[in-house]
Amino acid sequence: MPDPSGRLDALRAKWVAVEPPQRPVLLINPRSGDGKAARAGLAERARERGIETIVLEPDNDLDATVVETLDRGADALGMAGGDGSLAPVAAAAAERGVPFICIPAGTRNHFALDLGVARPDLVGALDAFGDGLERRVDMAEVNDRPFLNNVSLGVYGEAVGDPGYRDAKTRTILETFHAVLSSTTPGPGMAVTDDVGRTHDSPLVVLVSNNEYALEQPFVRGTRPRLDSGRLGVVVLDRTGLEHPVSGWNARTLEVSAPAPLPAGVDGESVMLLPPILFAARPAVLRVRISRNHPGVSPSGLLSARR
Repeated sequence: MPDPSGRLDALRAKWVAVEPPQRPVLLINPRSGDGKAARAGLAERARERGIETIVLEPDNDLDATVVETLDRGADALGMAGGDGSLAPVAAAAAERGVPFICIPAGTRNHFALDLGVARPDLVGALDAFGDGLERRVDMAEVNDRPFLNNVSLGVYGEAVGDPGYRDAKTRTILETFHAVLSSTTPGPGMAVTDDVGRTHDSPLVVLVSNNEYALEQPFVRGTRPRLDSGRLGVVVLDRTGLEHPVSGWNARTLEVSAPAPLPAGVDGESVMLLPPILFAARPAVLRVRISRNHPGVSPSGLLSARR
C-alpha cells in the first residue's frame, strides 16, 4: 500500500542495521506457551547458529542466571518465554548496555507484537542474533520492579491471581467483575489522581502501561502504536453510575495510594504490591534487536501510519 505521508517509512527508519554479536546467549523457558519452544526445536536451531543456549530448569533462579551469563561476557541476551519472564532479562540487559532479543515462545507475546516481531515465526526470530536490526525502546517500573507491558490493579489484578486465569482468562475476569459489582463489601480502597487533578476513589481497574494502548482503534486496541514515547499510559475504570466511567491519560510518573497491599498483574504475573504504588517510565533504556524479515511495527502503529 502506498505511503504518501512517509509515516510508515519514518517508523521503520527507527531501526538501524547492526553487526552480529560475538557472544550471544539465549535463555529458554521450556514451560512457556505449553512447550512452544520445544515443539519448534528452538534450542537446537539456536545452537546450529552458534548461539549459546540455556534451557531453564524449574529450580533455576532466573535473575542469578542472567547475571552470571552477563558476567561471563555475553554481548547480546535473548529470552524465549512468556511476557512475565521477559522484563527481568531485559532490565539486566539494559543495565549492562547489551541488546535484548525477544523470541516469541510464550502464549500471547504482547511485547513481541508491539515490537514488530512476527509472532508465528518463532525460529525466524533467531535471525535477530545475526545481521539484525536495532533500536532503543522504553521500559517502565512499579515499586522498582521493571515491566515491559502493563500493570493491572483492582478487578483485573485480582483475576490474574485466580488459579483459573491461565486456562480460562475471559471467564475468570468476567466472574471477578461480577463478584465485585454484585458485592456489598468495600472495594480495595485505592485512589489515583488523573492529569486534570481529579481523584478517582476505589476504581474497579487501574491499568498502567509502558506507553499508551490504541484505545480508539477498535481492531488493534490491544496493541501500542509506539514504545518510545517516554510516557506511561493510564486507564481507569470507575464504578458504574458515573457520567464518564473510563478515563485515560499519559504521564511520566504515577502514584496509586491504598490502605493495604494490593493484588496486581505485572506483565500477566500475579504479585502483591505495597502502597504507595509508584510507577515511572524509563525512556529509551533498552536496546532491542529483531530480524530484518520482521515488520518492526505494531498493528496499531501500522494502522496509524497508513491513515
